Amino acid sequence: MRISVVTAVFNRRGTIGQTIDSVKAQTYRDREHIIQDGGSTDGTADVVAERNAPGLVWLSEPDGGIYDAINRGIQRASGDVIGLMHSDDFFAHNEVLDHVAEAFAEPDVDGVYGDLDYVSAAEPSRIIRRWRSGPYDPTRLTKGWMPPHPTLYLKREVFETYGLYDTSYRIAADYDAMLRYLAKGEIKLAYIPEVIVKMRVGGESNRSIPKILRKSREDLRALRSNGVGGIGTLALKNFSKVKQFF
Repeated sequence: MRISVVTAVFNRRGTIGQTIDSVKAQTYRDREHIIQDGGSTDGTADVVAERNAPGLVWLSEPDGGIYDAINRGIQRASGDVIGLMHSDDFFAHNEVLDHVAEAFAEPDVDGVYGDLDYVSAAEPSRIIRRWRSGPYDPTRLTKGWMPPHPTLYLKREVFETYGLYDTSYRIAADYDAMLRYLAKGEIKLAYIPEVIVKMRVGGESNRSIPKILRKSREDLRALRSNGVGGIGTLALKNFSKVKQFF
């Protein structure tokens, strides 16, 4: 089973090297790393070129934003299973993809996810928040539950059947896609009960009050369009994050 890891990047010279090294260090061999660059001008391309190796596939071209770039990367991927690795993130250890492949050994599993640590951007060894997602239960969706998106790996057929990321969302297309796959597609998920990704804090959705408000509006739109819930579910989703700090 080939696993494709897709990274959308734009001007991340300072972190893309660790991301690439993290994928390259995986002991699972049948993998590829698709890097979809939006035309970086800060030397990101130089960092990628320094780490060029078999299995790394890089393309730089203008795009319509992060979700358009992710869609382009997925369309270029050749894997049976596809997951995302953001350009600020890295794997928690070198055997993550082995564990992902083992979880997909069950023939009726459509997707796999695990736990996530949010780490300091300046000091990645320091954990800020711990997202322990727990086993999947469809009834949890209406209570604001979702799998950590950076840990989610899906069979190619999920994207082909239920679509890619809706680029009309600027911040919450990942939440919309997950609700579409889980609520409408009713795909079956398997849970890996361990931290598999480390994510630097400071993402696009929480950089300012206006973006936080836009994220909430887009989350509410995703909930309603996928028939999962409304204001109450959104409130539960946001409230559930509090325990991640303790």
